[in-house]
Amino acid sequence: MCTIAIYSMKGGVGKTTLAVNLAWCAAMLSARRTLLWDLDQQAAATFLMRDGKKPKRRADGVYEQEVKPRKLIRRTAVERLDLLAADPSLRDLDRLFLSFGKKKRLAKIIESVSRDYDRIILDCPPGLSETSDQILRAADLVLVPVIPSPLSQRAFRSVVDHIERHHKGRTAILPVYTMVDRRRTLHKEALENQKRWPVIPYASAVEQMASRRQPVGAFAPQSPAGQAFAKLWRGVERRIAKL
Repeated sequence: MCTIAIYSMKGGVGKTTLAVNLAWCAAMLSARRTLLWDLDQQAAATFLMRDGKKPKRRADGVYEQEVKPRKLIRRTAVERLDLLAADPSLRDLDRLFLSFGKKKRLAKIIESVSRDYDRIILDCPPGLSETSDQILRAADLVLVPVIPSPLSQRAFRSVVDHIERHHKGRTAILPVYTMVDRRRTLHKEALENQKRWPVIPYASAVEQMASRRQPVGAFAPQSPAGQAFAKLWRGVERRIAKL
């Protein structure tokens, strides 16, 4: 089992888009038993993947260990892909983790379901906090989405610096350019400077995810975005094999 976190200090860089589409790729292209784990109180991944049924328990119960994760895990419409949903109760997740005083609380919770899955993909909230440190301790690989812009690239460097100081040797990082428009000079220059970084294009298929409530691969696998997510996932699998 491998835990893959989609994380950035900055919001609006495409974390949920990456998480949902890579989870689909893991389940459908690699036939992996996959869990998409939504840790963000905005619950965007939950919205995209849910069947509309209201959960019987609040999400924060998992982290307080009042509810076992299996009680909240639901099947999705995608074969081999399950969801551990989020809701607004996670707005106090930082406080919960701090109050426990256990640095590997999230890792232990993940371990409790690890036998059921080959890949666990974490859709993470933005920011640098106790929650993010819990995530960085728990993840085997961290994908950091980066828009080709100065502010987004600055946020990525902050993530790298933090990992170097506090998680060096334990956390592997893979930056991914997202929302790329090759017609823009700034974007072209960024891609030229980092030729080895994977690239996810700005595309209408990605925008359609919210209205369709489906990953791109489910309705447009041959689109440029669908092909980019598949290529990225193949790279992730190769990276995992080397860990």
